[in-house]
Amino acid sequence: MATATKDSSLKEAQNGSVRVEIFDQAYNLRGTDPEYISKLAEYVDSKMRAVAEATNTIDTVRLAVLAALNIADEYHLLKRTKDGGATDYLQRVHLLSDALDEVLREGEKRKAG
Repeated sequence: MATATKDSSLKEAQNGSVRVEIFDQAYNLRGTDPEYISKLAEYVDSKMRAVAEATNTIDTVRLAVLAALNIADEYHLLKRTKDGGATDYLQRVHLLSDALDEVLREGEKRKAG
C-alpha cells in the first residue's frame, strides 16, 4: 500500500520531496503539496493492486500500464461527462437567450403599437 513516512516527510517537505511506496516500490517524489502527492500515490497503488488481483499478473511494468489505462479511462469518462454537461448548458443558455430576445421584441412592438 502507498505510504509516506511521517518523520522523513517532515524533513523532506522542506525541499518539496516526499517518500512514497507504490506497489512495494519506494519513490522520492517532489511537489508543492506532500499530502496531495501521498494521496495520488495511494490511488495509483490501489489501482495497481486491483489490476494485479483481477489479472493475476506479476509483471510490474504490465500492471503499471494496465493501471494507467484504467486511470486514463476514468479521466476521459469524467471529462466527457463534464464536457457534455457544458455543451448542454450552453445550448440551454442560447435557447433561453433567444426566448428572452423574442419576449423583449414583443414588448417593444406593444409599446410602439
